[in-house]
Amino acid sequence: MAKVYLSAKLPTVATELLQKAGIDFAVYDGDGLITTAELIKNVHDCQVLITPLSTQVNQAVINAAPQLKLIANFGAGFNNIDVKYARERGIDVTNTPFVSSTATAEVACGLIIALMRRIVEGDHRMRTIGFDGWAPLFFLGPELAGKTLGIVGLGSIGQAVAKRMHAFNMKVIYTQRHQASPAVEAACSAGYVSLDELLKQADVVTLHCPLTDETHHMIDSAQLAEMKKTAVLVNCARGPVINEAAVLTALQKKDIAGAALDVYEREPEVDDQYKKLNNVILTPHIGNASIEARDAMGKIVANNAIAAIKGTTIKYIIN
Repeated sequence: MAKVYLSAKLPTVATELLQKAGIDFAVYDGDGLITTAELIKNVHDCQVLITPLSTQVNQAVINAAPQLKLIANFGAGFNNIDVKYARERGIDVTNTPFVSSTATAEVACGLIIALMRRIVEGDHRMRTIGFDGWAPLFFLGPELAGKTLGIVGLGSIGQAVAKRMHAFNMKVIYTQRHQASPAVEAACSAGYVSLDELLKQADVVTLHCPLTDETHHMIDSAQLAEMKKTAVLVNCARGPVINEAAVLTALQKKDIAGAALDVYEREPEVDDQYKKLNNVILTPHIGNASIEARDAMGKIVANNAIAAIKGTTIKYIIN
């Protein structure tokens, strides 16, 4: 049986690397996402499991794979895997950090611009009722220049967003657990503040922090109440970083001006009430969905799989 199991189809570069290394592998090719039952059936004798963020790797899956040496997650995040239990079983867990920073930052910046200038809303209008012609007060939205961008999490993605949006003449502030180095702050033209201060000052709040116990529902009713009524919220991090129900209520009550979501609490589900709001942009978790980023991620997981089989150095172990 296959030494490596892929629970989803990956970019061709990944499978080509495995073939070139002479590694026996199998790929789930069913419709939709793999089920837990299907996953358990296919991992019983594999040594490496390559899996995307959408696949839940729980204790039952890990217990079904007694020969498992490595779980190579295709994504920078890893909250879909029981990482602690994997370590207890002596199994390495890796992710694919850094290579998707540019792609995710580009989507975040695109959402910020589209939300502030009402681009998606305008597109929808032209496809439906149209407009009567140019008018001085029609379809106004705020310029980005001179506004304050608040970044929650100044890691590689947050830094990439800061540099790009500073070019739009936005003032950049950020918050995170520990203040960044002076060199990073200078490169990003960003100033450190508390979360409370960021929420009060920012015209745009964009989230780029990992999902942990500490950041779960980091943005809830109390935090939304601190934001300006003219401010917008962008989430390209992880769905549960925000309380979606609280954000929906804030939008409906016009306590904040808009939101753009690329990730969701109960992904892929999203409350239908969001779809009824003109001041909301919803995208299907496309943050790192660039050809370049996905190819780079594919190379990482394939090379780590090869390393695990051949007993060489595995990169990006997170447990």
